[in-house]
Order: sequence, then C-alpha cells, then structure tokens
Amino acid sequence: MAEEHGTHGADGKAEVVDALVIGTGPAGLMAAETLARAGRRVVIAEGKPSAGRKFLMAGKSGLNFTRAEPLSEFKAAYGAAEAWLAPMIDAFGPEEAVAWAEGLGQEVFTGSTGRVFPVVMKASPLLRAWLGRIGAELRTGWRWTGWEGEAWRFATAEGVRVVAPRVTVLALGGASWRRLGSDGEWAALLASKGVEVAPFRPANMGFRVDWTPHMAAHFGQPLKGVRLIAGDRSVRGEAVISARGIEGGGVYAISANVRDGAPFAIDLLPDRSLEDIAARLAARPRKRTVAKHLEQALGLDAVKRALLQEFGRPLPEGEALARLLKALPVRHEGPRPMDEAISTAGGVTRAAVDDGLMLRALPGVFVAGEMLDWEAPTGGYLVTGCLATGLHAGRHAAPWRSGG
Repeated sequence: MAEEHGTHGADGKAEVVDALVIGTGPAGLMAAETLARAGRRVVIAEGKPSAGRKFLMAGKSGLNFTRAEPLSEFKAAYGAAEAWLAPMIDAFGPEEAVAWAEGLGQEVFTGSTGRVFPVVMKASPLLRAWLGRIGAELRTGWRWTGWEGEAWRFATAEGVRVVAPRVTVLALGGASWRRLGSDGEWAALLASKGVEVAPFRPANMGFRVDWTPHMAAHFGQPLKGVRLIAGDRSVRGEAVISARGIEGGGVYAISANVRDGAPFAIDLLPDRSLEDIAARLAARPRKRTVAKHLEQALGLDAVKRALLQEFGRPLPEGEALARLLKALPVRHEGPRPMDEAISTAGGVTRAAVDDGLMLRALPGVFVAGEMLDWEAPTGGYLVTGCLATGLHAGRHAAPWRSGG
C-alpha cells in the first residue's frame, strides 16, 4: 500500500509552527506552559478527542499529586533514577507542586500518610483551569504517526496533516491504559530514528493469583493491617483480594521488586513479635480449633485466615506457624497485564537524551514524563515526576529554534 501523504496549508507545504508539544498529560501541559511563558507560540497535539484523559482517570481516586515529606526521602522514591531526576525534582518538588495546584485555584490538604490531594478530590477543575491558563492552541484528535521528510505527520479527522515545528516536546506517556492514549506505539517510531528505548515493563500493578475456590467468598475484600515484603524491601500498607489476584496500594509499593524476581510475602501480624505470636499459639486450649484460636488470641480476621489457608497448607504448628504468620509466601503467576498497570518502566533511556532532555539522535526534540525510563511508586511521586520533567524539558526547549 502506498504511504499516504498530506499537508496542512493550501500551498502544498507543511505548516510551520513555532513550538509543538505532543501529549496532554501533566508533562506535556507543563512543557507547553513553560514554552508559552518564554514567549513561544505553542501548538499542542493530542491524539484523543479530549485532553488529559489519564490525568482525569487518576483524579477519580482523589488525584494524589505529591507527597509532603523531606525532599531527600521524596527523591529516594525514584530508586535507580534518583540521581538522574534529582536536579529536576530540586527545581520542582512537593512544595512547588502544591504551589502549582493552589495557583490553579485548588485548595489542597495533606492526608495522614503525607499524601497531598485537592480538596475537591478530582482532577477536572484543575485541568480546566490549567488549559485556560496555558495560552496555547490545542488540537485534539491529532495522532502523531511519524515523519514526512523532516516534518511531523498526523492522522486527523480531516485527513493527514503535516507540520514543521522549530522545536518539539514529546510527552506521549508510557505503555499502560491504551484506551486513554498511553499505548507506547511511539517507541517504534523513535527507535527507527536511532533513539535507544528500553523495553516497557508494568509498574504499580497487581499480581495474578490462581485462587482455589474457597477464596471466592473473599473477593473484593480489603486486607488491612499487614506488612508486604519483597525480598529486602517491606512496607506497611493495604491490599485487595480480587478474582484476578492481589492488588492495591501496598502491593504497588513493592511491585517493582516482585516483578524483578524478589519473593513476595505478607506479615499478617506486623505489630506482634515472633515470640509473642509463638507464646499465644502455645497457649491454645485443647478443645479450641486452630482457626478459632487464631481469631480469638491473635485477632486474625476472616481474610487473613483465608490467606493463611490458601498459601500455608498444610498448616504447621508451634513456632513454625508463628514464622508463617510473620512471612506468608504469596504464590503468584506474575504481574497483571501491562495495560492494567498504573504506570510503566522502560522508555527513552538516560543515555538517549542530554542533560536538558533533548534526544541526541534528534536535535530540537525533547522528551518528558513517562516516556522516559524511570519509575516510582504511587503516592504522589508519579505526577510530580511528570510535572518536573515537563518543566525541565520546556525550559531547555524554549531557546531552541531550527528551520528559521
């Protein structure tokens, strides 16, 4: 099939635009606003019919956009990418994220765990205010499909359109939530131009478990008051038992370690010592069943007892049972599919960009947000990271001009 060509102008030439941003998530909009404030005339292209769809979906659970904690702890959450992202987070960290939200008319509050939310607990008012403030032209239904010579080609409802930007910022997201626009299909386009792109992997995801039938009664039930363990990493948190497996905030916090091969276990009684548990187990009256004793002497609820049965059968006795309660191995079949993950690892590598996030293989093209190869747990780190990289890319893109 012959490749379809198209133009934007009646003169048969590609439309020249001053600054092009592709993508309307937090990274793209922050880059667009930064460019506009620097005096650039910005066009924002979005493949979907409306802007910020994944951002709005995040807002359905309250829009936890940052976290109130010491900056050193905040940066440490980015793991292997900490050193890379540190200058960007230093310039736009939790305090700046709060100021950004408040500057858009959103009152915020900090929860008991340090997570920061808008009082309205949704993203739509913030997004509307932000789009109104940016000062850029938004073109929805413009899906980037590659290049035509040196120009950028888009599929639109009106046919193929081609634009020639003087500077470009890419903020197309990772490879999860395809229906919201983050499909990762850009990776092959960039790789064809010599850009190094690390393979995508799910991040902040649940794990598949082939439950035995007795667990069906507990689907949808929360697992509270536990410590989730992945090798040498552990966190206090909650999880949810579902027909598909085990998921939830506590699981997401250790999911990268489990994904990368660490054994997954649960401390069902994190507030009790091994010695205390063993002593209480030894004090079981002869006529009391083990299940009843676990409930009455140790406060083990129905969901925890069901998990113990699921992963601990046949149940040992004495200290061996106490050790099992402190580190119950979770048998799983790996991560849930990548498109169900909250975010992804992989993407444009650190080596593929310079210190200003410009692609070494494509001068004048900058990258921000989840397109870059970094990951972080939920809890405000993802949104703040996207905002910080968008600001950084926008600041370095602002002085760049090519093509006259």
